[in-house]
Amino acid sequence: MKKINKLIKTIQLLLKKPSLVNLIIDSDFRWDNYLQKKHKNLTELPTINIQDVITKEALNLSTWSFLGGGSMITDILLLKYLASKINNCSYFEIGTWRGESVINVAEFAKECYTLNLSKEEIKALGLSDRYAELHGFYSKNKENITHLYGNSILYDFKSLNKKFDLIFIDGNHTYDFVKKDTENVFKHLVHKNTIVVWHDYAYHPEKVRSEVLAGILDGIPHHKKDNLYYVSNTKSAIYYPLKIESYKEITPLKPKLNFEITTKITS
Repeated sequence: MKKINKLIKTIQLLLKKPSLVNLIIDSDFRWDNYLQKKHKNLTELPTINIQDVITKEALNLSTWSFLGGGSMITDILLLKYLASKINNCSYFEIGTWRGESVINVAEFAKECYTLNLSKEEIKALGLSDRYAELHGFYSKNKENITHLYGNSILYDFKSLNKKFDLIFIDGNHTYDFVKKDTENVFKHLVHKNTIVVWHDYAYHPEKVRSEVLAGILDGIPHHKKDNLYYVSNTKSAIYYPLKIESYKEITPLKPKLNFEITTKITS
């Protein structure tokens, strides 16, 4: 009887607000089932220790706001360290927001390109002028950063006629966008040694975002899937051209690493 009452209440809610059906369509339950069926129970990527791609060498984040919508500190440290180890690094990212990721990478990269919706496109989605203006807040006036504008699912990546050493995919995190962004990056922007990082593969270091994983797996060339990993202590997945020793995480996680963080507030 309780189940019937719940069903009736659910139907009543859907009739009042049909958009609630999107919560079901986009739920982790749906995407977990999709992964189990299409990708043979691959509901998470093998984990690599962050120390396998970042050494104990100290790195500073010169720009960090501690505001909403950004990455974890470890995500940006990952990008910054990778860029620092690539000679004359050429960096590309999809999704800029305030520009915290690219401004930090730009300290080491020779050149950086970012792709984001234009202010007009952002406002056309019903978002505020203030939200549109804040995109690229930190990165607007940096000499080695080029801002490109457009919807990534429609953008002509081929027209760039350029390959990149390090790519960060952090745009729209729905399945269709993640899949298309991944396809475009591997079709047009990578060379044999390119490293690709996807943000928000996980909600947090102990919970996979299944819809994003589905987009990654369906977008990447099949022969490159064996080089996909989750980087511990981040929210990021990575395609690394070399094989790295990996393992399966067991949650809840027992801390294996400790991070020392020193802060300094500047205006």
